[in-house]
Amino acid sequence: MALKRHGRNKRLIFQLTKAINLKNLLVAFLKLIRKFFIFVVYLINLKDLTALNTKKNIKINCSVCPGRSHSMFNDLTNDELDQLSQHKTCIRYKKGQTLFYEGTRPMGLFCINSGKVKVYKISSEGKEQILNLSKPGDFLGYRALISEEFYNASATVIEEGAICYIPKSDFLGILHSNPLFFNKMMKRICQELGLMEDKLVTIAQKSVRERLAATLLMLKETYGMEGVDSNLIDIALSREDLANIIGTATETVIRLLSDFKNQQLISLQGKKIKVLNPKGLIREADFYGR
Repeated sequence: MALKRHGRNKRLIFQLTKAINLKNLLVAFLKLIRKFFIFVVYLINLKDLTALNTKKNIKINCSVCPGRSHSMFNDLTNDELDQLSQHKTCIRYKKGQTLFYEGTRPMGLFCINSGKVKVYKISSEGKEQILNLSKPGDFLGYRALISEEFYNASATVIEEGAICYIPKSDFLGILHSNPLFFNKMMKRICQELGLMEDKLVTIAQKSVRERLAATLLMLKETYGMEGVDSNLIDIALSREDLANIIGTATETVIRLLSDFKNQQLISLQGKKIKVLNPKGLIREADFYGR
């Protein structure tokens, strides 16, 4: 009897040891995959930096940049603007080209001269979530640069344009030597955190219909044209991009846009959208409660 019990215990110990070894092997395999993924991202980032250095530079002086009036650089001195102009690199990017990838280390600041860029994250299921749409005068990557962390999102051009790249040392040098600029940057970071909190609440509490109406109003205020076409959203977003902004399926966005069109709230001009009835969209967005 004792021999049988000893035999069972021995088999149980062997099975437990085998299970532990298998678990350790699995953990080691997952760590290896993670290191491989990090290496691949590094190679992609290195390839982009190499491409950046081989592209033909565009000469754009910061002091005469058309996006300066909407930029955080608006209050810099002429000497500071000249310093940036001497050391920065300006490149013309085509639609679909990526500025940086999530998980890579920032080496400088991107400033949009013309064109538009989407900032987004990719979920574990491979679904894209657009966090922000950047326009001329906007900065990209400054939070990761200041905090000395990796990029927490990726940035890809959605409308062809010129984008300037400012080395980290030049940007941080002006940030530390100019108290007014430093305060403006801190204020901008706090404002963006507040906007992200509002977006989380919106996603959690509002329906897809309400989120789409609110997004259209936001896009109108941000990208609306001047003059008689002030209600035209001057950004060519695909239906998939619009779905990735509000966090829903592309088919749902197509159906809701058709509903809004039938209600004469909007009109569709190719990929561009014109807001016909802002007050009606405000009611759909339920900004003030029903």
